[in-house]
Amino acid sequence: MPEDYDRSIDISAPPGRLKFVAMSFSPEPMQRLIGRQSRMVQAVILLALSVVLIALLEIAGLPAALFLGPMVAGIIVGVNDGHVRVPPNAFMLAQGVVGCLMVRAMPASVIEEIGRDWPIFVIGIASVIAAANGLGWLLTRWRIMPGTTAIWGASPGAAGAMVIMAEAYGADFRLVAFMQYVRVVCVAITASVVSRLWASGSGVPPPTPEWFPPIDWLPFAQTVTLAFGGAILGKLLRVPAGSMLLPMLIGVPLQNLGIISIELPQWFMAISYALVGWSIGLRFTRPILKHAAKAFPQVLASTMALILICGLFGVLLVVFAGIDPLTAYLATSPGGADAVAIIASFSNVDVPFVVAMQTARFLVVMITGPSLARLIVRWAGVRDEAPQPGTP
Repeated sequence: MPEDYDRSIDISAPPGRLKFVAMSFSPEPMQRLIGRQSRMVQAVILLALSVVLIALLEIAGLPAALFLGPMVAGIIVGVNDGHVRVPPNAFMLAQGVVGCLMVRAMPASVIEEIGRDWPIFVIGIASVIAAANGLGWLLTRWRIMPGTTAIWGASPGAAGAMVIMAEAYGADFRLVAFMQYVRVVCVAITASVVSRLWASGSGVPPPTPEWFPPIDWLPFAQTVTLAFGGAILGKLLRVPAGSMLLPMLIGVPLQNLGIISIELPQWFMAISYALVGWSIGLRFTRPILKHAAKAFPQVLASTMALILICGLFGVLLVVFAGIDPLTAYLATSPGGADAVAIIASFSNVDVPFVVAMQTARFLVVMITGPSLARLIVRWAGVRDEAPQPGTP
């Protein structure tokens, strides 16, 4: 009989009528399987789980699979007494690569688009941010999420960047990641459905990503120097989230002046996403996971409410600014900027407008996020802190 089973027999019963009083499976088989292994074995388990989950998410067509798979694998290992960890310097350098990804998303054409239609951008960005922060205020007020965590979790910026910013400013980045990626999945699914129902897709299937493309070595060297050098500088200067922000702030003007080019091959991004995902997931504990699961219905409801509200803002852009409906809907979708950009690129929409709106909103959230989070928490009448349930 496997040791995970506990069989007790009632010996007081008459002969021939022996019965099992209890047969119970151990409630912690996964904890035994993972927690008792060496750190090296846990690392192998973590890698194997990540590969399997990435493959399943890719097959399902869900966005951010290269990040979500490792993060979920990290959660599985972390909550089962895993003690493998990502080295802090590796996490820092991966943040620098995320900063370079933001640079690539902000070419000169995006800035020109914003300059041409700035009144529309101001109104659209302000409306979405106000709606998101209003829902964050409710989650804080109703004590569904602690402190500034609800505000960062509801912020309609790039999800990975918001998680990094949240950690830098003291929120519980694990719950922020939970909230952000629930929204990423919901936004991507609804945007895909709306795009297909609108019957405006190009009919061309998304290209299969090339994992090992030919590399232009000079731009790649420039990208690595920017990512790693900017991340190290951000750490030395002690800038909050500086490991991501400094590469972005330095890289945008250099790229748009033609001094550097950003080269991010798929394998390089996959490593960086995995390092960030593992860093977050491995720090989950059973109490924090239970708290996230308990809050899931409210988080899902607030996410769908935000998507609906932003859809109404899109209607206003159609009526008052003459934007075509699908372009307006994708431009005002609350976050998941990378997924929305991919969907837009395979639809008959104004792609530069969509990318510009998403990018500009991300920048505004990055700049105003910390002060808005503190202000909204004070309005909600709670302490400006993020308790860490189950923090090891």
